[in-house]
Amino acid sequence: MEERLSRRVRTIRPSATMSVDSKTKQLIAKGQPVINMSVGEPDFQTPVPAAFAGIRAITNGQTRYTEAAGMLALRKAIAHKLQTENGLHYAPEQIVVSNGAKHTLYNIFVAILDEGDEVILPAPYWTSYPEQIRVAGGKPVVIECGPETGFKLTADQLAAAITPRTKAVLLNSPCNPTGSVYHEEELQALGEVLRQHDIYVVLDEIYERLAYGVKHVSLVAACPDLYDRALVVNGFSKAFAMTGWRLGYVAAPLDLAKAMASFQSHSTGSPATMSQIAGETALAHFDPGVIDVFRRRRDALVAGLNSLEGVRCLVPEGAFYAFPDVRGVFGRRYEGQAIESSADYCELLLEHALVASVPGEAFGAPGYVRFSYAVRDEDVIEAVNRMREFHSKLTN
Repeated sequence: MEERLSRRVRTIRPSATMSVDSKTKQLIAKGQPVINMSVGEPDFQTPVPAAFAGIRAITNGQTRYTEAAGMLALRKAIAHKLQTENGLHYAPEQIVVSNGAKHTLYNIFVAILDEGDEVILPAPYWTSYPEQIRVAGGKPVVIECGPETGFKLTADQLAAAITPRTKAVLLNSPCNPTGSVYHEEELQALGEVLRQHDIYVVLDEIYERLAYGVKHVSLVAACPDLYDRALVVNGFSKAFAMTGWRLGYVAAPLDLAKAMASFQSHSTGSPATMSQIAGETALAHFDPGVIDVFRRRRDALVAGLNSLEGVRCLVPEGAFYAFPDVRGVFGRRYEGQAIESSADYCELLLEHALVASVPGEAFGAPGYVRFSYAVRDEDVIEAVNRMREFHSKLTN
């Protein structure tokens, strides 16, 4: 029956993170005490004022359609946030609010890509990027960025990757899955290359509030002259623990913002009204204390991972993921089962240690594993203890 499906749908690969999360939740439903470190979802609650704003919206009858681009009040609040917190100046008309940052990114690719256009994509990358680019008719040009550069794209790599078909480059900072953060001088070096080429820069900054010991800087702030080519993506899921509210946005040049709003008006229409009202309130209620909590969990997890034989992990500067290199255990066995890939490692770790993680293959980085530390402190400690026991049973 597959031939009845469109070619674009047949080529989509399932989301590895969602697949692992689904399997994990099935085990939990069966009573298994799995520690789920596979999904990027904060364990905090939505800020109470935002939650009540959403409830009041429902009970007050604010349940109708809004403008396709989102409520003007919310877009004004986002414009204010961008100016006061990030030094970026956008009018409300340049902002499009969507059903999550994932939806926002798809709108972007549909708006800027024609068949065969190339998008430079540093790897490791978030698992949905290449699929969205392909569905929109584009071609992801994957550039491997290893630990020697902190998993970050260099100016030399960018210059070498640009071709006449290049339409955009995508930068994710802080990065999912590595936690890498581009520093201002690194962004300025990339900007020097970008000035020589007429291409878009898609900036996924969904984790921008979650940086530890470093300051997040947007490329638009570091290189203001690239403003007319930049699309700044953000949302409410990570910093405000609003994953289920489905609310994201982009700030873009006016012509692109209008194009994306028009496309959205024919695809999904406006985001849920009550989510937008909750989001407007949330912007004024970020709890900076979550940064200290995530930093504490990060330090405990990374120290634990680096105590395991055959595992090496850089200290991430942002987001809430650790991304260790597990190639040191390849060729070893657990109860006779060989570990030949990070996928093998994750499968055995889930089956025998009941710790869920995502193999690096999903992020364009075989040999690595992503662990989310958006779980309780005690779960981080217990996960490390289980992994130590797991590793103690590995044989040659």
